[in-house]
Amino acid sequence: MSGPATPEGWLETVVVPRTSDIGGFEVRRALPSVRKRMVGPFVFLDQMGPAVLKAGHGIDVRPHPHIGLATVTYLFDGEILHRDSLGTVLPIRPGEVNWMTAGRGIAHSERSAADERGRDRLLSGIQSWVALPHTHEETDPGFVHLSADELPVVEGEGKRLRVVAGEAYGVRAPTPLLWDTLYVDAVLKAGARLPVDCVTEERALYIADGTVTIFGDRFEAGRLLVLRPGEPATVEAETDARLILLGGAVMDGPRHIWWNFVSSSQDRIEQAKADWKAGKFDTVPGETEFIPLPEK
Repeated sequence: MSGPATPEGWLETVVVPRTSDIGGFEVRRALPSVRKRMVGPFVFLDQMGPAVLKAGHGIDVRPHPHIGLATVTYLFDGEILHRDSLGTVLPIRPGEVNWMTAGRGIAHSERSAADERGRDRLLSGIQSWVALPHTHEETDPGFVHLSADELPVVEGEGKRLRVVAGEAYGVRAPTPLLWDTLYVDAVLKAGARLPVDCVTEERALYIADGTVTIFGDRFEAGRLLVLRPGEPATVEAETDARLILLGGAVMDGPRHIWWNFVSSSQDRIEQAKADWKAGKFDTVPGETEFIPLPEK
């Protein structure tokens, strides 16, 4: 049990994401950062958009590989068509989750579907990666899609909380996990208060939209607030706001990250590089393109 939080004690660090523009589509990368490499199993966190994709245009992320992680796609707005080397072909929409376990190796693509390209539409969301425990880094690849109706929601007092993974606020998501993991999408009306208890070892709050205060300190959108272990906090929404609460148990050792590969072994990453370059990954049915191995 921890005592009451104090203004001096609750915050470990603040990460300001790196922002890049990909063809008019803004991406903010909060993890990994020089200030914080991982939060629980989360080794990668991107906020996509929001961006308006004009009619006739879309996103086209060609097939690319992963090892040693699970990719987690969660949308606020829009739709993305997922294809992978297991033969999965499935659109993801707001409030749903795609949990793709790479394990020993998988390839996938993410595109705008043909029927989506005929009109202007908004696209925004969060893409994250969770590292796999040592015992499962070479597990068989897999894919799980959960609809918005399958993810538990807690509402009241100006809050709408969807638990995407793990257990929080009295409910548990059915998302299959290999490590203690927490992921909550919190939508707050101005003036609403969100308690963030010590439900897991490491926790962070990513402010996707709006402005919040914690112990009188004001934080704007596009900030990752890493909470000090064992210290609860309460978020108050200064404006309408949207936050992602994420975390989990401390990972069982550091991870190497290179391009789309995550592993506890640098040698394993070198092998994955060689395998992708040599065409040894399974291909994605219906795709004729791929992203080549970066030169460096």
